[in-house]
Amino acid sequence: MSASFVPDDFVVPLELVTPEFRLEPLEGRHNTEDLAAWTGSIEHIRATPGFRGRSWPPVAGMSPEENLRDLHEHAEDFARRGGFTYTVIETASGEVIGCLYIYPHRADGSPPHADGSHTDASGGDGFDADVRSWVRADRAALDATLYAAVSAWLAARWPFRKVNYAAR
Repeated sequence: MSASFVPDDFVVPLELVTPEFRLEPLEGRHNTEDLAAWTGSIEHIRATPGFRGRSWPPVAGMSPEENLRDLHEHAEDFARRGGFTYTVIETASGEVIGCLYIYPHRADGSPPHADGSHTDASGGDGFDADVRSWVRADRAALDATLYAAVSAWLAARWPFRKVNYAAR
């Protein structure tokens, strides 16, 4: 394996399509809808399994420019194969309704360093990846559906033996 998060020969899936939603890599073009999705659901996201006790999303929100920088960082991680962030788009409406993050496991729950590298903090717990997802508050009923679909997708298509993904 190279310095990337996944083996060099692994073909990273560019989408997951279900009857309710599709996943596609998060990019700068999603900025307006992404920002609206999470800033309108801050309390809901902070109460979502995997986000409790974390500093994101910030209670004060972000400017569009700050959010765009964040989206560009996620896109760079994806291109570098250091982590993978997908936007969740509702099939019926075409609206951004959530987000999925797949990153190397950190036993302390901390994010990667600014350069995308990670200090080995696995703690010997056997996890390969930390996975988190959220949906907008007005689409909360889809949270368990997203969790189930992503869990099956990770098991079938990704090279991880064990993922840390808070159950719904």
